[in-house]
Formats: sequence, structure tokens, C-alpha cells
Amino acid sequence: MPVLVQKFGGTSVADAERIRRAAARVVEARERGFGVAVVVSAMGHTTDELISLAESVSPMPDRRELDMVMATGEQVSAGLLAMALCDLGCPATSLTGGQAGIRTDGVPMRGRITRIDTGRLERLLSRNEVPVVAGFQGLSEDGEITTLGRGGSDTTAVALAAALRVAETGGCCEIYTDVDGVYTADPRLVRTACKLPRISYEEMLELATLGAGVMHARAVLFGEKFGVPIHVRHSQKPDAGTMIARESQAMEELAVVGCALKDDLGRVTIRQIRNCIGLQGTLFTALAHANIVVDDIMQTEQGSSTMIAFTVEHADLGDAKQIVARTLTELGDGEMSVEVGLAKVSAVGVGMKVHAGVASRMFRALGEAGIPIHNITTSEIKISCIIEKVHGPTALEVVHRAFGLGLGSNATIAMQTDEAQG
Repeated sequence: MPVLVQKFGGTSVADAERIRRAAARVVEARERGFGVAVVVSAMGHTTDELISLAESVSPMPDRRELDMVMATGEQVSAGLLAMALCDLGCPATSLTGGQAGIRTDGVPMRGRITRIDTGRLERLLSRNEVPVVAGFQGLSEDGEITTLGRGGSDTTAVALAAALRVAETGGCCEIYTDVDGVYTADPRLVRTACKLPRISYEEMLELATLGAGVMHARAVLFGEKFGVPIHVRHSQKPDAGTMIARESQAMEELAVVGCALKDDLGRVTIRQIRNCIGLQGTLFTALAHANIVVDDIMQTEQGSSTMIAFTVEHADLGDAKQIVARTLTELGDGEMSVEVGLAKVSAVGVGMKVHAGVASRMFRALGEAGIPIHNITTSEIKISCIIEKVHGPTALEVVHRAFGLGLGSNATIAMQTDEAQG
């Protein structure tokens, strides 16, 4: 039997009516001959409300206890959706992440999945039941409930799809959300943005890392590593959505497939620190041990001293400052400064590997718009510019227009034609 993993985000299970609609989608998939496992997020803004409640009790809540509180949101959604399925005559069993066999490294609030024991899930599927799994969480080897960080339910869904080998059965992982697919840019910021029928894992991973909010980067990474096709769809519309899959030859015909804006960055700068061998390893190992993801890194040598600057998301800035301050104290020199109010605008496309002039087009467009660039980073398939946050929305629109990605452009028409023919 082909197996689908269907994930329903917070807006898709925000109230009783939407939960019943989600249940109807599960039943419809089963009627098409699929075995279905479901992953759910917390209802609406429940997680934010739980965090606010915790902070009203304790201004600096213990992370282990905060995980205990936050994990309850998804458990409520799982139980309610299982009830709705049973009312439709579809046998279903709700499970916590731990009951579903998800094991983590035990890091509070930033846990990573280490393995999944699919025994219970496979037994339920073999009995023609639907396991409804609470996303965003797992159980450490010590029995501690651990949440997986932002976008953790996406990660849960794709990881379960990989563990259940859905690709081998002819299934996929369906991500139901409040948008109808992946766009060339955030349609809330760029009105001419258009939906992509298909995008490669590599491109989606870059866009997710660079600020596109449709998919979480860790989820895309799981999909790429294990070859899980990921289908992003609107939970309330019968739209075809966007398929995230392996790169095809037609994808290289476009230099840029999408643009993204990350507008929540801060920059930590260390100056007047001795330029000694191993300095960078000491500093960034300390950040890595705290599971802080560092964005752009810059280094400039100034005689016997050096300057190192790096960006992180605002949510990690406080922890990063503490770690850097502690590291500087241990090293015995250096001074730290912190900037906020930064953003990063990026252009992404596997076609950059074979197309020339992409960087110059982006830089020229930003320059003509009067937007100063503070730093540039590149890879084979992306170009990113650090700018001031106040210029973010304009910069995104400018770069999007520069590469002809708007509705009705030649690039967009070519992409849609290639997909239809493929």
C-alpha cells in the first residue's frame, strides 16, 4: 500500500471546523488507496500563548520545563483530530512524539531527531488505522520531552516520511499550510510573485534558510537526504501546490527561481583580538554547542589582531552575546559590539551554476534603488546581501523584478511551460 504522511499546520487546525476539514482530507486520501500517517502542529497561536503564560509565571523559565509546557499544544491537536477521524468512521490513534518512536538528542527547545522507531506506526497502519502524531517534539534517550525548535512539525513530518520509506511505496509527504505553494517571493511583500509548480531540494533549502517561511530548512534537508518528495499544499483549497523534489535539467534554464528576505538579523562583531591559530574554532565551537546557527561570517586581519563578525537571528542574539563574552574572558582579550536592525535579501537558483552576470544584475538593481549593501555572501546557487532592515521589503521587490520573476514575465512563462511539458 502506498503511504502518505500528511502534516497540518497551526492554521489548518485552528478551530473545530478546520480540524474536521483536515479529517476529511485524510479520509479522502484513504479512499484513494493510501495508508495515511498524520502530523499536527498546535492550534493557531497556541505555542505563543503557552510561552507567554510561562513567562508570566517565570520571567526566565527553565528550558526543560518550558519544553514540557510547549509540547502540550501539539498533543491537544492530535487528540482532537483523532476524535474527528473516528466520527467519520476512520479508526485513528493519537500519539505524542515519544509514543510515535521519535528519539532526540535531548537539547531543550532545539532538539534534533537522532532516530525513529517506526514499530508502533507500522502496526497501526497494518491494521488500517491512522496514527495522528504530535509534531514538534520527541523523547530523549533519558526519557525527557524535547521540542524541536521553530518549524519542528515540518521536520517531524518529513522525518517520519523518510522512516516509513514513503517514496518507495509511491507516496510522499504532504505539507498542508495557509499558503498554496512556494512562490518566487513572499506574496505578502511582492504582489507580482507567482507560484512555482516545482522546485529542487537544493533551491528550497537555500530559500528556507534565507527567510522563506513556507518550509523549515531542517525538513527540506531530511527530504533531500532520504529522497522524500514534499508536496506543499493549501489546507483549505483544492490547489495542486508545489512539489519539492530532485533537480531536473529544465530547472537550470532559469538563472534565478526565487528571492527571499530574512529581516530578523543581528550582528556580533569582535575587535582587537589576537590573531592566533585555533581562534575561530574556539569561538564557533562554543556557539555550536549551544545549537546556535550562525549566518554570515566575516574576518579581517589587522596586523597581529583580527576582526570577526557574524550574524544570527534575533532570537539567538542574547545567547550568542553571552557565549562570546564568556569566550573573550577565557581568551583574555578582545572587545564585542552588537548591531540590530539588519536584514538579508537573497536570490536563489540552480541555474546560477551555468549562467553568468547574475551577481552584477542584483548589485546594479540594489544600487539603482539607493540601497546600500553592507556585506555579500555567495554559493553556487545563491547570492545574499546584508542590508538595513528598513530597506528589506523594497530590496526584495527590486531583486525580484531584476530577474523577471513577476507574473507574466518571460521567465515565469517558460518555467510553467517546461513543467507542463515535463
